[in-house]
Amino acid sequence: MKNTLKSLYTNARFFYIMWGLVVVFAASLFRDYLFSAGVILLSAFIGAVLVEFFLLYPSGGNAYIRANRRLAERFSNGDMNEVAITVESHFPFPVNIEIIDEIPYHFQIRDFLKKGRLVTGKPIVFKYGLRPLERGEYVFGALNVYVKGRLGLLSRRYRFDAGAIVKVYPSFIQMRRYEIMAISNRLNEVGVKKIRRIGHHSEFDQIREYIKGDDIRTINWRATARVAKMMVNQFRDERSQQIFCLINMGRSMKMPFDGLTLLDHAINTSLVMSNIAILRHDKTGLVTFDDKIRSVLPARAEGRHMQSIMEVLYKQTTSFSESNYEALYTLIRSRVHQRSLFILFTNFESIESARREIDLLTGIASKHLLMLVFFENEEVSKVLTSETTDAEEIYKHAIAEKFIYDKKQIVKELERRGIYALLTKPEKLTVDTMNKYLEFKSRGLL
Repeated sequence: MKNTLKSLYTNARFFYIMWGLVVVFAASLFRDYLFSAGVILLSAFIGAVLVEFFLLYPSGGNAYIRANRRLAERFSNGDMNEVAITVESHFPFPVNIEIIDEIPYHFQIRDFLKKGRLVTGKPIVFKYGLRPLERGEYVFGALNVYVKGRLGLLSRRYRFDAGAIVKVYPSFIQMRRYEIMAISNRLNEVGVKKIRRIGHHSEFDQIREYIKGDDIRTINWRATARVAKMMVNQFRDERSQQIFCLINMGRSMKMPFDGLTLLDHAINTSLVMSNIAILRHDKTGLVTFDDKIRSVLPARAEGRHMQSIMEVLYKQTTSFSESNYEALYTLIRSRVHQRSLFILFTNFESIESARREIDLLTGIASKHLLMLVFFENEEVSKVLTSETTDAEEIYKHAIAEKFIYDKKQIVKELERRGIYALLTKPEKLTVDTMNKYLEFKSRGLL
């Protein structure tokens, strides 16, 4: 009985009728005949409520609702992820339902409501998308399904799938998109410069089945005739090179863009870059740091290494403290002896902040190929595009121009020290970084 009362709800129509009855009985103080009419209406109302109750709670217990929420094992950070709700009725008559899903608080969705009409044995599916902006574990509450009575007076609540947990990983959707393009040599479709296909000036690796986009010059006609399938020769680079993504998790990477911090943009791009590097038969490693070294993954090329990288990036947490470049320099000097490409994702807002670290960065660049990736300030760019109507606006323009000038000076200072610099917008981060990596490969700089 207790559980029944917990699941029983009254609808707005119930209260409208109650207020109507109150008005009738109040009016009966002035018109005696209204009292009898009120008694008849009240009796009919009570009878209707009882009928509705027994329809929603039949004694046999055969009338019920089934529902489930289908979640992916993990969500992709910064991307739209689909959630599907399937609902099926076993009531002997059509019912109207309302669905309220208790979505994790991170999404700040407080008005979720889906409505539908269910016919016995014919399930319906509701779909919606969620775009997480933080990595970590997200906990879903209960999936609430409210079944309205045929008269619309009462509703019965069903609860399903309470406590479901989904992990939000760095953007593997973006990683897979670029992976497919890399395999089919279509990276130029998203702005990545066209590069030489694997197989030229490389040594033979294996014979595999043809994939759309493969160079027709690599077709192995003998193998094709033997197995009656199009087969191609696959080649690999004579020397595997080491690529490290260095991710600064300090204070300068806290700035938001499109809902994500610069840090999460860098993490997403690092995941893509690591995957592309492995596809290009390079070894890839990872270092994260803030006031100290947080994570280190040595450079490897095995396929399962990507899962290790994803797990490490998923677990990264930071207090956005001051970055310790000296610890980074010491680590590289002591642990990495083979000449490698280091892609450092960081951010400098002023020429002074860059000069404080430039000697350490120069030390890294003296033995390795170092590319420093930092960001244009989108808010500053918006100021420059706004109209100047008064002295205050002119002052803001002057300050914005100073910020932009400093960014350009940082690029010049770094390049003068033998450090490659990439100043880019967050939305172009992945494409621009890949362009530079592929350019280094084609020029043989490693």
